[in-house]
Parts: sequence; C-alpha cells; structure tokens
Amino acid sequence: QVQFVESGGGLVQFGGSLRLSCVASSSDFGGVTMGWYRQAPGKQRVEVASITPRGGVTLYADSVKGRFTISRDNAKNTVYLQMNSLQPNDTAVYYCNVKHDIRSWGQGTQVTVSS
Repeated sequence: QVQFVESGGGLVQFGGSLRLSCVASSSDFGGVTMGWYRQAPGKQRVEVASITPRGGVTLYADSVKGRFTISRDNAKNTVYLQMNSLQPNDTAVYYCNVKHDIRSWGQGTQVTVSS
C-alpha cells in the first residue's frame, strides 16, 4: 500500500517561507503526476499544485501562483513544495498524493501562518 509521509510544516509569520517534503513509498512514483493539496479548518481539501512525472509541467491554483513552487526528485521518491510570501489564509494541513489517482492520504503537515 502506498504511503505518503509529509513534513516541513510549522508556525511562520506573515511573509515567511517554508519548504514541505513528501516521501512516497510507491514503486511507480517516477511515472505519476503528483500533487500537493491543503485542507483549511472547516473547508474541503483542495489541490494547490501539481507536477508531471519528469517535472516538465507544473500547475498552480490561482491563490498560490507566483508564491509556491512544486518540484520533485524521482531518485528519492520525494516531492517538494517551496512556499514563499506566506499569508494567514495559507494556514492548513498540507498533503501530497497522486493526481488523477488519489490513494490513501497521509497524516499531512500543519502549516500555520500568523498575521
């Protein structure tokens, strides 16, 4: 069973930065599009960024475009999310998963941005 282990979250001030990591225990990691998702309190989980298998195409939600950067290292089965210029409305639990083929969710990593 595929597992995702997210890390790198924390408490940061408005305008700060964090880099999230997600390690996947999947033999097909290098062949799938990966996504980062977030769920804010009382809201549904939404996709914020995705990256194709070789990293050639990245997509971002409008709310994070220009501030977040998704990347991956297939040799390490890891996908990253660099988050800059963080805002209080970025506060959420962040998860990674396979885009278009959602699998079991990991525990996520909490990101809290103070104003």
